[in-house]
Amino acid sequence: MARVAGHDVLLAIRLFVALVAAAALVGLVVRRLAMPYTVALVLLGLGVSLVAPLLPVPESIVITPELVLSVLLPGLVFEAVYTLDVRELRRAFGGIALLAAPGVILTAVVVSLVLSVGTGLAPALGFVVGAMVAATDPAAVVATFGRLGVPSRLETLVEGESLFNDGTGLVVFAIAVRAVQADVTPVDALVAFTATVAVSAVIGAAAGWLASRIIATVDDHLIELTISVALAYGTYVLADALHKSGVIATVVAGVVLGSYGRRTAMSARTRDALALVWEFLAFLLTALVFLLVGLAIAIPSLIEALPAIAWAVLAIVIARVLVVYVLLGGGSRLRAAVRHREPIPTPWLHVLFWAGLRGAVAVAMALSLPIDFPSRSLLQEITFGVVLFTLLVQGLSVDVVVRRVLGPKASRRAEGVSPAG
Repeated sequence: MARVAGHDVLLAIRLFVALVAAAALVGLVVRRLAMPYTVALVLLGLGVSLVAPLLPVPESIVITPELVLSVLLPGLVFEAVYTLDVRELRRAFGGIALLAAPGVILTAVVVSLVLSVGTGLAPALGFVVGAMVAATDPAAVVATFGRLGVPSRLETLVEGESLFNDGTGLVVFAIAVRAVQADVTPVDALVAFTATVAVSAVIGAAAGWLASRIIATVDDHLIELTISVALAYGTYVLADALHKSGVIATVVAGVVLGSYGRRTAMSARTRDALALVWEFLAFLLTALVFLLVGLAIAIPSLIEALPAIAWAVLAIVIARVLVVYVLLGGGSRLRAAVRHREPIPTPWLHVLFWAGLRGAVAVAMALSLPIDFPSRSLLQEITFGVVLFTLLVQGLSVDVVVRRVLGPKASRRAEGVSPAG
């Protein structure tokens, strides 16, 4: 047994080194191409998955949901929220809350209805698909935002939506899966959703405050950096062990450390060290996530599920229109009329609509479906197809869309408008 375990560890190390080397190579290549780095990584993963059956790959190499959710995701969301401008986040929170809670549920409902009508899939199973594809992943567009000088508040709104709807999407997904396997009333679902979000937020806030106070007693940037890593992953593990949302807990912990802790407990040297190291970790984790997304998707299986995938793509487009233009845009204009403030600019809504890519979290949820779950393979292929469509179609065209919709003048004019409406 010890030999088998040791062999597996050595194999995992070799695979990790190969993935890191591939990520570095892709980074060098895409510098000369007009292509988002993350999309190039997905394409590389797809290429490897196509030739994998011809290679002597050990069966022990399996991409599990735990790898994405427990190893890669906590570090990614922690770094993203730790580096967010808290003042911008506070001003954008109203819009983010609409996108991350009602927006996720509305998306799941629309996907369920469209799949039920278009494919005959049971509404409950369609809702599971909707929950899996509701969470957005802006990693493929944020780099474009920075390069084009998109207003920081618009970028905060896009990133904030993803950070928080990753957590709410996972909670809705867990409830949806439970509803298929057992009777769950709407009231029970609402109570479970609210309790999970609230308790997870409390866990994250408490952990972030405690880590901040410990860091305040230390004057060693290496130890303080180690505490931040323990906070990012320990908060996730603790909340998950209590059957709550590890993502929401980690996001809140990152907000607390990035605002309260960075302001009151850290020296300038520590702040610089954390920013640099977490930037590197985020780059590495992002590369691994998108490579694994490509590896997890099997093109031949997607071809068989193309009709259902087409209906699902139509569903997310309809849902995105309702969420961005009706829910967020309408809410912004209503609030602006009451408070006599400028609403979210229409060009911003166009960018938000096109920035609604899906990625690693959706793939992880699909992989985590129980083996005996009804229509498991079909639900997975639909989800993988939606992820691939958004990454390739929207990810490759977001540069053009942002340039045409915003433009230099629109970017400067919108800079002073609060995305919260």
